[in-house]
Amino acid sequence: MAWFVAVTTFSLILAVAHGGPAMDPSYVAAVYEHNLVLNPDPRVPLSRPAALQHMQKNLDIYKVQAARAAQKGAQILVFPEVGLQGFNFSRSSIFGYLETIPDPQQESWNPCTEPDKHNNTEVLQQLSCMARRHNLYLVANMADLQPCPLKTDPSSSCPSDGHWQFNTNVVFRSDGLLVARYHKYNLFFEEAFDTPQPEIITFDTPFAGRFGLMICFDILFHEPPVSLVEKGVRQLIFPTAWMNLLPLLDSVQFQRAFSLGANVSLLAANLRHDRLDMRGSGIYTPFSATYHHAQKGDPEEGRLLVARVPVLDPLWLGHNMATEKKVVTDESTSSTATDSGSYKQRSGFDPPSPEIASSVPPSSTTFISSMMCDPFTFVLLNETEGEVKVCNGTFCCYLQYRRLPQAGSNELYALGAFAGMHVVDGRYALQVCALVRCAGSDISSCGQGVEEAESKLDFLLEGKFGTKYVYPSVLGSKMVLEQPEHLERAEDGRVSMKHSNMTVGLVTACLYGRMYHLDNE
Repeated sequence: MAWFVAVTTFSLILAVAHGGPAMDPSYVAAVYEHNLVLNPDPRVPLSRPAALQHMQKNLDIYKVQAARAAQKGAQILVFPEVGLQGFNFSRSSIFGYLETIPDPQQESWNPCTEPDKHNNTEVLQQLSCMARRHNLYLVANMADLQPCPLKTDPSSSCPSDGHWQFNTNVVFRSDGLLVARYHKYNLFFEEAFDTPQPEIITFDTPFAGRFGLMICFDILFHEPPVSLVEKGVRQLIFPTAWMNLLPLLDSVQFQRAFSLGANVSLLAANLRHDRLDMRGSGIYTPFSATYHHAQKGDPEEGRLLVARVPVLDPLWLGHNMATEKKVVTDESTSSTATDSGSYKQRSGFDPPSPEIASSVPPSSTTFISSMMCDPFTFVLLNETEGEVKVCNGTFCCYLQYRRLPQAGSNELYALGAFAGMHVVDGRYALQVCALVRCAGSDISSCGQGVEEAESKLDFLLEGKFGTKYVYPSVLGSKMVLEQPEHLERAEDGRVSMKHSNMTVGLVTACLYGRMYHLDNE
């Protein structure tokens, strides 16, 4: 399965040109953004009964939401990362929350109908019965305990306490059968959990074919998401506990960017926890986005999103073309924004030829400012319209822009470029072109996070990337997502994104390139 930028024109453009996904079969998906009930002191170990009592409070909420999702026709429901127990546990304090989850590839087990087959599996049993009761596929995240051969094989990588603990997705079939188990590979400062061997885990459904599994921080790395996509998996499940990081890595911003960049559907369920700025969930396809992003000051509550989305699994489509039906996007239960995916080629900029883009000299009035803890090279947008170019080393970003008149607005905008290794809260190699609204009137504020903007810009943003993995996003004021009008990649690595007629002010327009092959250098 080629990545979306492996061809001259993005596949989503081609699909729209041929009528989009309207003739494809569809299914109804649901994700639940969970305002979890926390353990007030996660560093203090709890007995198993006390841990179960705590998790029951969250399970009771899950049961209500599973019933609501089923009433709205959902065939698959996704709950967020650590939504049952919460976070900030130590390795020992989480022990009461652990259940040993059997490998569905090794044994067949329905916890709802066979509750006595395995001991200490009360949570698995309740999740299984939820799926069975409401006749839907259910994805949840929980803590797994697996034995390892410390005594029989002292040379193994067993922890000293003789078992592994994993951050784990579990998937239940609509009859309650446990069909998939995935252990999170890319941990984010999770001392309670061990790092497993990388896994590529998928499961099949009768209504949409194959889905792949990942968890939160995984989405920024090659394993497992890129391996899944390159194996032809085009429908991904994404439980997360995502802390928003503007201006480049807000939750819905990167969820949308990954869906567009990888040409996949993404079912993303986040936590709602305002103190850690966790919010933002959605159901994304290359053609549409149904999402919710609470604003600061909104009631801190859960949110169920439901949408009808096209089946993208090519194997399933090949076997089920006789069941084609029209795709429509359902109204969700939230104040959800939905992109129709019906592109119109409006007046604007034409992508420049390589000669034109390369002939524009980099601005001599560049400055360095920190964005996402990386030293970006910036140039200001000083005119009402024009073109600018900025380089960070040999990596250059090019922008044509037209700023629409906005009475009383003196907002500052800058174009930034970065090529190098990000080393704060994770280590990964990047090439990034980003047009951002600066937080204040001084250049030192460029790169700081802002949530609102008044200025609307028509623009063409372009970079020549050394990777085919480039994730595009246009983020508007108050976390409104805009669907780029035009996305294109040339054979020489140039990626361009054009957009105009914005509905709200521009916060960030970004081409986020991941240089996976350089991560370990």
